Amino acid sequence: MQSKYNDCNSKGLRVISLFSGCGGLDLGFEKAGFSICWANEFDKTIWDTFTHNFPKVPLDKRSIVDIPSVDIPCAEGIIGGPPCQSWSEAGAMRGLNDARGQVFLEYIRILKNKEPLFFLAENVSGMLLPRHKEAFDKILGKFNALNYNVSWRLLNAKDYNVPQDRKRIIIIGYHKKIGKIFQFPEPSKRLITLKEAIGDLPEPMPAKQFNKTNGDSLDIANHEYMNGGFSTIYMSRNRVRSWGEQSFTIQAGGRHAPIHPKAPKMKFIEQNKREFIKGKEHLYRRLSVRECARIQTFPDDFIFKYTNIADGYKMVGNAVPVEFARILALKINSDLKKYGAERENNKKVVEKEKVISIPVTVS
Repeated sequence: MQSKYNDCNSKGLRVISLFSGCGGLDLGFEKAGFSICWANEFDKTIWDTFTHNFPKVPLDKRSIVDIPSVDIPCAEGIIGGPPCQSWSEAGAMRGLNDARGQVFLEYIRILKNKEPLFFLAENVSGMLLPRHKEAFDKILGKFNALNYNVSWRLLNAKDYNVPQDRKRIIIIGYHKKIGKIFQFPEPSKRLITLKEAIGDLPEPMPAKQFNKTNGDSLDIANHEYMNGGFSTIYMSRNRVRSWGEQSFTIQAGGRHAPIHPKAPKMKFIEQNKREFIKGKEHLYRRLSVRECARIQTFPDDFIFKYTNIADGYKMVGNAVPVEFARILALKINSDLKKYGAERENNKKVVEKEKVISIPVTVS
């Protein structure tokens, strides 16, 4: 089966993908001209989705801690977002004291051993909380101790053609032999609205009993939403953004998916308590998996494979928005091409000087 997005024999710049998930970061880099030559994902509920959409990319299914660097091919870049649960404000926030936080050190181990031209690491804004400052500084220190010029910034995906408020830390390093530091692209001058992103989609189907997928019976792949009530935590905040706004952050749990913008914003009752507008309750439903994917800027032909709809939401919510990744990758691609051109020119100058310096003997 030919990949819709990737040709691993491409002459483009090669990239190693760690903690690949369903491939949002990977697809963004491919759209910017890179070729994913190897990927790693340990979560078996994601494997079918990744291999369906990237069938020619070798997928290593082992835990990152069990993969020797020698088993990973050489490439021009390494990309990946180590698991964020241990840094998330919604999680336990244990940082490097959690096994999931420590896998960041595995990323650094592979980077040190492979030493590509660049790397990109993505993670949640919770890494910047005061309780994680020491751990975050430690991670940056380890990156800086390698042969890389490192830059990082807290970015909001909505500023980069993504119809969603989504703050993430992006760390990018260029090998010191490139002789420059990554400069982050300027934000877009126009924000994309929910109307533009999902306004053309018809009403989706509810998931089957026990939130099982409707599968092939769906007219639009993955256009189904999770059933079930709303917790008091969910009802403590307004969960509705209007058509002319950007979505709330798409999270990895279906029960926390935002409400579709056809519904009016929730009514404030008192602190930490809101309710649906009386008489309009039927308008309040969670966004479908496909609507969430659209908001994450996945194309409609990117198919998410799952049995339980919760796994669909998880894959979409954990992904890096494709368009966000593409914009960052375009800048990296441009910088690497300039570096390659400069190196080629320098090589030609050296070869020319060698020819000129050859002594001429006269018989």
